[in-house]
Amino acid sequence: MKRLLRYTLIILSCFFATRSAAQSTNTKTGTEKNTGDSVIQLYGVVMTADSLRALPGASVIVVGKGRGTIANEYGVFSIAVLKGDEILFSYVGFKDKSVNIPANLTDNQYSLVQLMVNDTTYLPATIIRTRPTRAQFERDFVNTRIPDDDLEIARKNTEEAKRKVLIASLPPDGREAVNQQLRTQAAKAYYAGQTPPMQVFNPAAWAEFIEAWKRGDFRKKK
Repeated sequence: MKRLLRYTLIILSCFFATRSAAQSTNTKTGTEKNTGDSVIQLYGVVMTADSLRALPGASVIVVGKGRGTIANEYGVFSIAVLKGDEILFSYVGFKDKSVNIPANLTDNQYSLVQLMVNDTTYLPATIIRTRPTRAQFERDFVNTRIPDDDLEIARKNTEEAKRKVLIASLPPDGREAVNQQLRTQAAKAYYAGQTPPMQVFNPAAWAEFIEAWKRGDFRKKK
């Protein structure tokens, strides 16, 4: 009886040891398989969160990998990614959404339904006024200032009053300054060694002085 009981215990011990070794081998093999096969197929649909409306053309970007895809006209997308990748969903008028692919997936496929939230955009204030009356329209139309064209600007610049203002306000250019300097040097050289004439006895100078006085060239400028 004791011998039979001892044989039974030996057989059971061998059975449980063999089963534990098999389970350990299968677990190790499965882990190595999952670790080596890290590429998965990510697919799903991009929709609005408030109305569940598809977002065609939504961008699906793998962050840091320089690649991605876009959703079709029904908002459906599909792309090959790696376990642990970060996926960025973006669409104009909606807030960006980032999703991380689980690193401990046991399957080679992963699906999701990505809901996008509207992004609030603040526009400048718009003032709405009532429609003007006929009298207001005629008043504004008559008082509207139309910018002068090139022909009108040229005509105003050739007026005598405008030319006087330009002559009095604009400084001489380089050519005028050089000519004045040359005339001054020529006058000094012409009267070198003799007394220059007094303009107070020159009738032409007096006539020019009187014309300048009439024009108002000697008035005090404000």
